[in-house]
Order: sequence, then structure tokens, then C-alpha cells
Amino acid sequence: MSGSDRLKPVIFLLGNVRSGTSLTRKLFALHPDLATLREPRTVWMFADPGRRHDRFTEADATPRVIRYIRRRFEEFQAEHGGKRLMEKTPSNVLRIPYIHRIFPESRFLYTVREPLAYLSSSDLKWQPKEAITKNRLRQRLRETPRSQLHYYAWRYAAETFNKKVLKKKYVSVWGVRYPGIYDDLRRLTRLEVMAKQWAESSRQAEEDLAALDPAIVFRTSYEKLVTNPVEEFTRILNHFGLEMSPAMSEQVRAMVDPNRRMKWTRFAPEDIRRVLPILRPEMERHGYEVPHDWLESAR
Repeated sequence: MSGSDRLKPVIFLLGNVRSGTSLTRKLFALHPDLATLREPRTVWMFADPGRRHDRFTEADATPRVIRYIRRRFEEFQAEHGGKRLMEKTPSNVLRIPYIHRIFPESRFLYTVREPLAYLSSSDLKWQPKEAITKNRLRQRLRETPRSQLHYYAWRYAAETFNKKVLKKKYVSVWGVRYPGIYDDLRRLTRLEVMAKQWAESSRQAEEDLAALDPAIVFRTSYEKLVTNPVEEFTRILNHFGLEMSPAMSEQVRAMVDPNRRMKWTRFAPEDIRRVLPILRPEMERHGYEVPHDWLESAR
């Protein structure tokens, strides 16, 4: 039996950081036929671990890369008792052609979140208590090929030095690294960079998803999921050939708080005015309300 036959079609959850992907992963974990993976980032970076952004295309999916990543997923599947895998890595929102080339049999779940709430939530994540927990570090070490460990060692050392020695409040970069993000960090405010992370991820994902068969993509949003969790997650499961049991529906209802939408009013008005021009095109694409009175005052 070939590797392709052994590996069950993986469910790939695509979405920016702080877009409800962790919540969605926890909901998938309730299903008895699934096993969920938590961001095997170094596996995805195998094609070019030194790349300073997260954009990968089908050109990066060489035969060697395809063999390696599929083999790792076969191992993950075996480690979880042969269950079908559901995977979420936020930076994969910039790697859709790459993933589709490696896993042409798989399907995608794409989710978005209102960007001003995303900014409010992301801002807190740029201020971590530590660069990476010890448990996550051990997990990353297990996932990373020995020949590529040096690419990640310096990143961990640099973030630890900045936090422990230089006492920096913020990490150097957090979240999806769009091409050019390090240049932007030198010339834009942190909030503007965060806004570009949302906008660039949305723009690129939409461009890439448009090239795929619509039948393999299910689109949702954080707002839909928290407003009607059982109904929306039932639709999601059905798209992937799965069913919601009565017991599972009760668990979903208990796990999702419809009032958990984060407010963004803690930002100063001038900060919102500064980022709205960056966000506006993609906000309108997704049907999110643009505060036009603030937008006009920013011109």
C-alpha cells in the first residue's frame, strides 16, 4: 500500500491568528473519528526553513518536500491511532497552493474574523510572558529535522534574550509573516503591521482559494461560529463527511460563549483612523462594517 493510500484526507483549517482557529480546533477534537494537530510549523517550513516570510507556493512543493511532509503526516496519523487528521497552522493561510500541491486529495476550511476585534486580540499576543513555553519547545524539537535545528535555535535565543535581558515588552514579530513584514516593522507602527497582517493574509488567501475547485473549500467566520455554534459547526462537519451527535452538540454549545466577541474600543481613535485605510478593501470584501466617519476623518 502506498503512502497516499495510507493517509486519510486531511482537513486543513485556514485562518489568520486570533480568528477563532484554536476554538475551531477544539471543537473538531470533540469528534471521535478525528485527531487534531497543533501547528507543526517546522514541518511546513521544511522546503526553506530560513525564509523570512510565510509565503510558499506550488513551486516550493518539490518531490522531496512532498515525500517528507506526507511521510510526517502519515506518522502523525499513526501516532493518533489511524484517525483522520485535522490540522491548523495560521501561517498556512499564505501557503494554500503549497498545501494543495502536497495534499491534492484534502479539503479546506477557511475562516475570517472582523479585523478590529482581531487587532485587539492580537495586540495582547505581541506581549507574551515568554517567547515559547518549554512544552512547545520540546514539541518543536521533536518535529524539526536535525539538519535544520540551527535555523530555529537562533530565533528562540534571540526572543529569550530580548525578553529576559533587554526587558522588551513586545516580541520582534508575532503572527503571520507576509513578504516584507520585517521592512514594515522598521517604518510602520506595530498596529499598522498587525493591520497589514490581517489584510495581506485575507487578500492572498482569497486569490489562492479562487484558483481551487469551490467544492473543496468551506467558508465560515468567527462571528458565525460564536453566534450559532451548533448550527454552523454542523454545517462544517457535514462538508467534510462527518456528523454531529446529540452529545457532541451539547458539548459544542457549552464550549462556545456567544458573548466572547472582543471589543476594540480600547484603541485610541487616532489609531483606528490610521489602520482603516489598510483594512478597508478586505473588510468590504468580507462584508464587515467600515466606520466611515472615522475613515473620512483620516483623509
